[in-house]
Amino acid sequence: MNLKTIGYLYVKLLCPRHASLPLRSLCLGHLQNSSQPPKHETQEQRSGFSPAATSKYDWIGPPDRLSNLRPIIYHIPENETSLERKLRHLRQETEDWNHNFWTNQNITFSKEKEEYIQSQLNAKGLSERDEAGRKRTLNSEEMAVFYKYFLDKNIKRHATYNREWYRRNFTITLLMAKVAVENTWRMLGGRKRGTGRKKAKHE
Repeated sequence: MNLKTIGYLYVKLLCPRHASLPLRSLCLGHLQNSSQPPKHETQEQRSGFSPAATSKYDWIGPPDRLSNLRPIIYHIPENETSLERKLRHLRQETEDWNHNFWTNQNITFSKEKEEYIQSQLNAKGLSERDEAGRKRTLNSEEMAVFYKYFLDKNIKRHATYNREWYRRNFTITLLMAKVAVENTWRMLGGRKRGTGRKKAKHE
């Protein structure tokens, strides 16, 4: 496997696909260097923003510093049906699941990356910083070894993640279709009742 192929797989691995179909998140393409365990926060706490009570739209916040995913706060419509509530809860739960997975994965990646760099520098008899105080780095060929190692080590974990991601999105899509059908029937029923009342007045 050449360096170009490893780099491509690495980017594909670390840019998570978002769980919500109509509102896709964007991956920043870089990881934050942190070894602290993630705290399970609400979407409002993670984004630092809470939409106004009068808001009628979903709100997409800035990328999270650990997961690199944009949090979504879903609008709760008036007279929400049980089916709409089920869909909203599933989408929100999927957002949290996706955030927790990539937070843990990114923290693990950053920690192991730093350990690998340090071990390579130690093997060369080099300190963490050079004479000018700049932090030493490894070249692309040396880092490619670590990227391949990390991909191989986590291949089963990411395969499981992908299966669950597709399963959740299939369920979300199915529920969205059911909600659309339910709303269509409700709208048509209202129109028919309205037409009936107009006819009764004319008679």
